[in-house]
Order: sequence, then structure tokens, then C-alpha cells
Amino acid sequence: MRGHGYFKRLGPGLVTGAADDDPSGIGTYSQVGAAYGTSLLWSMPVVAVMAAAVQETAARLGLQSGVGLSTLIRRHLGRRVLVVSVVLVAIANTFNIAADLAAMGAAIRLEIALPEPVLTVALALGIGALELFVSYHRYSRVLRVLALSLLAYLVVVFLVHADWGAVARGFVRFQIPHSRGALAALLAVFGTTVSPYLFFWQASEEIEEFDEAPEDDHVAPSDDQLSAMRIDVVGGMFSAVVVASAIMISTAFTLHLHGVTTIATADQAARALEPLAGSLAQLIFTLGIVGLGLLAVPVLAGATGYAVAEAIDRPEGLSRHFREARGFYLIIAGSMVVAVGLDLAGLNPIRSLFYSAILNGITAPPLIIVMWLLARNPAVLGNRSCGWLSSTLLLATAIGSAALPIAYLLW
Repeated sequence: MRGHGYFKRLGPGLVTGAADDDPSGIGTYSQVGAAYGTSLLWSMPVVAVMAAAVQETAARLGLQSGVGLSTLIRRHLGRRVLVVSVVLVAIANTFNIAADLAAMGAAIRLEIALPEPVLTVALALGIGALELFVSYHRYSRVLRVLALSLLAYLVVVFLVHADWGAVARGFVRFQIPHSRGALAALLAVFGTTVSPYLFFWQASEEIEEFDEAPEDDHVAPSDDQLSAMRIDVVGGMFSAVVVASAIMISTAFTLHLHGVTTIATADQAARALEPLAGSLAQLIFTLGIVGLGLLAVPVLAGATGYAVAEAIDRPEGLSRHFREARGFYLIIAGSMVVAVGLDLAGLNPIRSLFYSAILNGITAPPLIIVMWLLARNPAVLGNRSCGWLSSTLLLATAIGSAALPIAYLLW
């Protein structure tokens, strides 16, 4: 067991937080800041609490039970709920992978004059090979260095001469969206932050991080280990939201202030970094998109692999070799192939990031309800089933997340 060394390396919660600011997140937060300035900043602290509550529940389900979400759903909620849950997450993940790959290709093309389809296919092949042949934990350590390029947005915030009074009002003044577009933006913010793929990924990675023993020999975590997990998860999600807020503020006082309210191309999105990087803005943007994409796409594909492999009762896990979990890796490969097919069919690289966030926002509510049911079931978590605070937060997240797509569809 490795549980006593939980912080020997960055935990799954911090990896999840980094993956949460994937190209889809960067694109969505940039678009929202450009279109609506600071008026939707109030959603950031709200969605931070929601995301932390959901990811903590997913982590606790995995740690306590020793199995992933798909296995828990099959055992305790039945095959019909399982099929619906797995189909929802597989569809959302595959489109998200397609959007991320397309955006990475478009970003690289800012620096290298090659056709975007060629770059997208090369990225997919490279990521697939790395996921198959290199330990994800070793691979992710390197990519976190590239992910540090996101810190550029934290610096830009202090260089754009932001109106800090307007920023403060944006965080505390709740504003009901007055248009379908603003409601779509709010739905996208929720979807890209509270993303379904992270639920399955978090539960399964907690198991791999904590315990490599067979399921029958699984030992429940101690209270100290659960506390360490909560710090890891909450820290990861709140760090993701801090960066997200910085992106929205940066684009509000660069793009939005100068009349750019729709981001259609990678070079438009890169302009938010010009106050810091000047002529190097495109390079910094490219490093951020590519670094986070290389970190997030394996998480997306891996989450699909975990969900489907567990659903059909096949060996799974990024710590296993291909010969030990052939079905798991073939599912990952299949998801990547379908995503590349979507890209070659003509997805708009930057706009698709926003649309993938909306799709995540639509698919998240039923999966959150499923997790709420599992977390309240003593047969799943025993005496560590969902307490009143966790249960209330999770239920409020489910209700709020369900209200957004319903309002959007009925507008």
C-alpha cells in the first residue's frame, strides 16, 4: 500500500485541477471574458465550491470502495443506469478530445506553417503512443512544467490596468443572465469546470495512487489519508478556478475592452497575453494550449477507458501494461480515432472548445445525481457515507447544474 505517502508526489486532485484548465477551459474562459467582461465573474467562487464537492465525492467513492465509478454503478444502481452513464461520459469525452486536439493543432500552426489536419493527426498519434508506452505519472510531471505557462495569465492581470472595483463587483454581484447567449456562457463555464470525465478519472486514479493491491485485499483509507485526499482535491480545484478567473479578467480588460467579443481563431485568443509577452504572446499561448492539452487529452481518453472497461468488467488502469489491459487501451485508442475523425470532418478549432464545454454542462447533472445516490448508500461507503454538508453541496450542485441546461433549452 502507498497510502501513507500520499504527498510523496502531487496527488490526483492536483493533476485533476491542472487538467481542468485544459484547452477547452482556456477557450471557454477566454470567450466568456471577451464577450461579457467581468459580469460573470461571480460564477467562479460558486463553481469552485461545486467542483470541489463533486471531486471530493468521486475521490472518496474510489478510495473507500477500491473500485471505480462504473463498477459501483453496476453493482448498486443497475445496468440501465450504468449504460446511460457510460454513454453520456463517452460522448462528452470524445467531443472534448476532438476540440482539444483541434485547438492544439491551431495553436501550433501559429508557430509552424503546417496544415492543421496534419498537426492534429500527429498530436493524436503522439499522445496515444505516450499513453501506451510511458507511465502517465512520469509523463505528467514533465507536462506540468509546460502547464506553468498558464501562470502568464496571473501576471497579465496586473499589467492590463484592470479596474479592480469592477473586478470586485463582478465577483460579488450576482447577475441573472438576460440573454440566451449569456446563459450559454454560464452553462459552458459550469461544464468546463465540473466536467463528467473528471468524476470517473478522479475515482479511478485515487485507487491507483493509494492502493495497488487486488480489490479483494483492498484496505479502506484511514482518516488521515482521507484528510490528505480532501486537501489535495480542494487545492487542485481551487487552483484551477484561480487560473480560470485570471483568464476571464485578462480577456475582459484586453479583448472585451477593445471590442473583441467573439473569439474565432487562435491568434485572437493569444492577444490577451500581449500586455505581458508582446510579440511572444502567440508562443506563450501555444505553450499553454499544447502543454495543457498534452496533460488533459490522456485524462479524457483515460476516463473513457476506465468507464467503459469497468462497465464490461475488463482489466483497466494506466499503471498496467498493454498486455495486462488490452481492452482498456483499445477503448482509449478508439476514442482518439473517433475524435480525430470529428476534427477531419471540419470542427472549428476554437469555437468547438466552447461547444464541448456546453456539452459537458448538459451531461454532468445526471452523473452528479448518480454520485449523490452512491455517496448516501451505506452499502457503498459504510460509516463514511455522505454527511449532511457534503450531501447538501452535492445536491445543490445537481439541482443548479440541471437548471442551467433546462433554462437554456427552454429560452
